[in-house]
Amino acid sequence: MALSPLSFKLIALISFLLLSLSKASLATLGQHRRHPRYTPHNYRDALAKSILFFQGQRSGKLPPNQKMAWRKDSGLSDGSSMNVDLVGGYYDAGDNVKFGFPMAFTTTMLSWSVIEFGGVMKNELNNAKQAIRWATDYLLKATALPDTIFVQVGDANKDHACWERPEDMDTPRTVLKIDKNNPGSEVAAETAAALASASLVFKTSDPTYSKLLIKTAIRVFEFGDKYRGSYSNGLKNFVCPFYCSFSGYQDELLWGAAWLHRATKNSSYLNYIQENGQNLGGVEFDNTFGWDNKHVGARILLSKAFLIQNVKSLQEYKDHADNFICSLVPGASSSSSVQYTPGGLLFKMGDSNMQYVTSTTFLLLTYAKYLTSSHTTAHCNGRTITPNVLRAIAKKQIDYLLGENPLKMSYMVGYGSRYPQRIHHRASSLPSIAEHPAKIDCSSGFSAMHSNSPNPNVLIGAVVGGPDQNDGFPDERSDFEQSEPSTYINAPLVGSLAYFAHSFSQL
Repeated sequence: MALSPLSFKLIALISFLLLSLSKASLATLGQHRRHPRYTPHNYRDALAKSILFFQGQRSGKLPPNQKMAWRKDSGLSDGSSMNVDLVGGYYDAGDNVKFGFPMAFTTTMLSWSVIEFGGVMKNELNNAKQAIRWATDYLLKATALPDTIFVQVGDANKDHACWERPEDMDTPRTVLKIDKNNPGSEVAAETAAALASASLVFKTSDPTYSKLLIKTAIRVFEFGDKYRGSYSNGLKNFVCPFYCSFSGYQDELLWGAAWLHRATKNSSYLNYIQENGQNLGGVEFDNTFGWDNKHVGARILLSKAFLIQNVKSLQEYKDHADNFICSLVPGASSSSSVQYTPGGLLFKMGDSNMQYVTSTTFLLLTYAKYLTSSHTTAHCNGRTITPNVLRAIAKKQIDYLLGENPLKMSYMVGYGSRYPQRIHHRASSLPSIAEHPAKIDCSSGFSAMHSNSPNPNVLIGAVVGGPDQNDGFPDERSDFEQSEPSTYINAPLVGSLAYFAHSFSQL
């Protein structure tokens, strides 16, 4: 059948359109080939917000440059009942208690974030340092007396019986301490780790402060090691079930010694690790890293000395670090007990699982950095795992947290178009002093807690406990397991976001 002139025109037009589309597709493909690191996430924005969050957790006299303006001064007489100055520091989560154990761990992880990734934080480096200093200034106060550490301010049971702003709180500001007669080696060693790691952060920018931090860290560690015991024993009625030391104090002694070795380069700490490592090291397959359990973190930290500084006696820590890494790589370990949600999120615990996600992600990126610097890999039952594999796992976790998940929700408040609105946080859920100058007493605040309305104050950067094992998230204020933010969720996240902000520039 002969084609009409109109048919020829149509064929020519279609051919032209197909050719144009092909060229456009090739051009787009070329762009992606030129920019294989393209990502839809603004990691730089998320980094800034993850650090800003700590301003919302501040206790004490707030500075003039406070950006989280709906927060005001609080806890200005903390420590007065014991004739000591314990003003300052951080509230750990959505309540108004200052728990020294998780605060010290938060400080260590913020410092480690800066130590490993501060060089690529750009404008956020000073903000991260301010967040660290707010904690270390307090920890210096808490360790000012010899053989004594003030480990808590506030009665958690009475505080949790109220729902009130920190600016209004009238619950007892009970002061708890450890000393020779009531030891607390885990808190002492974690505090030493916090001060030692922070000393590295300020070594160049404020050498005088850095020297004070390391001097105090050495003294505090000696105290914790000399008078061994768990603070959960002597202070059980106050610290349990909130921040009991379930893993014992041995992991903190190893962790503290590792940080003191890194900060001082004093061989005595290396000797301490070599002589005590077997007794303090814990079980090899204990792969949970967080405010209570430091075994895996210590192994990753000590593996650096083996990988980069060639300290041969620490090879076992590299081997243990590899075992931890292998447990996270699907199919790489026969003994792996790591679970992922259907949407791909690491899942370990029903209560505040996101703390496990952020801490594990940080270890993945840090170990990848150490492996890259030493031109080596991880080994899993004969299988070689490259640093890029670890970074890919880490990126999947961070991207899930920021919104690439079944609910298309960011679990960081204030990031993205959809994020938790009803977080379990007293100051965020109650009207600010500016909006409601009159005091809101203990029981009156519960009407806000039980309300279905969004929190009136946006706690920018707060990362909540996160979804359940099936990727579900109800966004209910009463559900503290999933809806409560905490400082120790955010602290390791700062380092991970700094890495991705640098590696994946926005196009």
